Amino acid sequence: MTGFARVEGQTDGFAWVWELRSVNGKALDLRFRLPPGFDALEGPCKALLGDRLKRGSINASLAITETARVAQLKINDAVLGQVVDLLKSLEGVIDAAPPRLDGLLGIRGVMELADDQPGPEVREVRLAALTESFGRAAGALVAARDAEGERIGRVLSARLDEIAGYVSTAEQAAATQPDAIRARFQQQIADLLDGAPPVPEERLAQELALILARADVREELDRLAAHILGARELLAEGLGVGRRFDFLCQEFNREANTVCSKSADLGLTRTGLDLKAAIEQLREQVQNIE
Repeated sequence: MTGFARVEGQTDGFAWVWELRSVNGKALDLRFRLPPGFDALEGPCKALLGDRLKRGSINASLAITETARVAQLKINDAVLGQVVDLLKSLEGVIDAAPPRLDGLLGIRGVMELADDQPGPEVREVRLAALTESFGRAAGALVAARDAEGERIGRVLSARLDEIAGYVSTAEQAAATQPDAIRARFQQQIADLLDGAPPVPEERLAQELALILARADVREELDRLAAHILGARELLAEGLGVGRRFDFLCQEFNREANTVCSKSADLGLTRTGLDLKAAIEQLREQVQNIE
């Protein structure tokens, strides 16, 4: 299921933005993009999402801005010492004026930005705030997916109504199919036996019974009706039903294929094809649900 959530927060000059995006997926795939130094957030945040979601590809990103942090310069004593030692080694070799302070400080590597990292207490406070903020983002994402789920639920219900209509039409066509098969069979036998020795009536009756048994789709239509009832029960259950619904769609399709293969009537064949199309549309929507 698709969804998007964005949550912003800040504390003491430390600001952040969580963005969560969800797209359809058969399993739960969680991917995080975190700034350097914040990898410790991934484990707890994945566990939180895993408790709330079962399917979907989720991408979570965190952007950090430290608005109150002021860059500080410091002298790299090791580099400055190397420069001073080098100047001493050149005394008497090169006739030059002693270096000035601004010249020394201008040498690359002598001056650098101080690594002003927050202390452990400040870091713990920030990580706690980020985790709490992620929880709110996850809640917003779940709410967005739930809203989409309600819309998809209405679409699925309409598809089931459509499938039920085709099943009813197929039942009516199936009820007239034996008479049509019997009449066609008798005409074909009459044409084949015109002028030929007669075939025993018992033998003809056996062949006709076999043809009728092979063309009987009532069992498949009964199973389709049972599947429709099962699908409506899943919709009413409404939580974590995506995989079971996906399997049920496979059973829908299996029965529809059998109806088409057994059909000896053009009308029933057309209804079977319409039924297969409606089932495929149902299956496509089922891929989107939790």
